[in-house]
Parts: sequence; C-alpha cells; structure tokens
Amino acid sequence: MALSSSNPSRPVSTPPVRRSHAVPFLVMGAIGACAIAAVAYLLWPTWAVEKAGDPDRLPISIGNTLFNVPTKAIRVKLQKRTGPQERVDLSLIYPSLEAPEARRPVSAETVEENLPEIDRIFVSIAAHHDALSPDERTRTIYPRYLDPAAGSLQDGLSIRPFRENTPYANEDLVYASSPQIIARCTRDAKTPGMCLSERRIEGADITFRFPRDWLSKWRDVAGAMDQIIARMRRPHG
Repeated sequence: MALSSSNPSRPVSTPPVRRSHAVPFLVMGAIGACAIAAVAYLLWPTWAVEKAGDPDRLPISIGNTLFNVPTKAIRVKLQKRTGPQERVDLSLIYPSLEAPEARRPVSAETVEENLPEIDRIFVSIAAHHDALSPDERTRTIYPRYLDPAAGSLQDGLSIRPFRENTPYANEDLVYASSPQIIARCTRDAKTPGMCLSERRIEGADITFRFPRDWLSKWRDVAGAMDQIIARMRRPHG
C-alpha cells in the first residue's frame, strides 16, 4: 500500500508593516510652530510704529482723572496707549503748543551745527495718591526756607530766594496773582536755569518745566500752561 503523506499548507506570512517615525515629528513641529506664532502675536509691541490713522489725542486716565493727551507729544513709547496709567510725560513746542516733530539724527561732525534750541514746555501728569498738594506746599513748606531779607519785584513778578543750606538752596520762588503763576526756578550757573510749576487737577498733579529766561514773558507762559490744561480737559473730539 502506498503511503500518502499530506503536507498541510502553511499560511503565507506577510512582512510587518513598518510605521514611519516621521509622522509624530511632523505633528510635534506643527504644534510648536503654532505655539510660537501665538506667543509672538500676543507679545508683539503694537506701540512700536505709529500708524497714519492714529488719533490726534488719546483718552488717558491718571489718578481716576481723564485727560485727552496729544498723541505725538508723548515722550515715552510705552505710554502711548489709552486707558489708566500712573504717569504720562509730554513735550510741546512754545509758543505754538503743538507736538514737536521728530528730530533728525545728528552726527559727531554736525552736532555743533544742530544744537537744539530750548523751545519746549515739558509736562508730566502723575497720580498724586493724596500727597501734599502744590498749593499746600506753597503755603506751609516753602515759607520756612525763604530768605526773609531778600527779594525783588520784576514786571509784576515777585522773586524770593531760598536760604542756603536748605532743601531748595540755589533756587528762587517766583509768583504772581494776575495771571496766577507759582514756580521754583534754579539759578543760572554752568547750565541755564529751569523752572518747575505744579498744578493739581482732581486725582492728578501736572508739572510744567520751562527755561528760567522765559520769566521775561511770564504772563505768556502762565497763559500757555492754562491753555495746555484746558485742551487736555476738553471732551475728546
């Protein structure tokens, strides 16, 4: 009898499918790129470039007091935004009281030919947080340090020097009532003297700084400070 051997057919084995390792890296790279783009968008300094369509004035609240500030007069880029702020610093051309144009770059060869003329009033607006007001300081603090034996009157403006060895040494107190002006002015020495005049408007103190030699036209300067405040307190638009 012939023996018959049966060879059962074996299943044909297929090679295992190899998964590509590139897919997870591509997915991770896409997620990382999206995250970087989102962070860059949120942190991008939108104040860096002033657009042509920016408003002439910005409504800014300082010490819960609203001021409509000329945009181009703001000296610090970080302050060029609307909403509540602790302080804003401005500069305005005198006597036009317009915002100054950007200065052209000055090289070492042309610096002497482009020495800037002091033609600006510098203005700082800051929340006072219930500190002593400028009027109270004039009534109660300054008289303690004035020289009682010295003083002069020039064109209706009283000038009283502070005593030496006091916190206000080398300064004079200048004041008049019509129009009203009160300022502390450093005396001319190695550098031209400067004057500082303060006003309180509700929750904010406004500080004006201008050259001492402008005291020769002090009535015009007093009127300019009043006009600056009136413009910033005017309703927007």
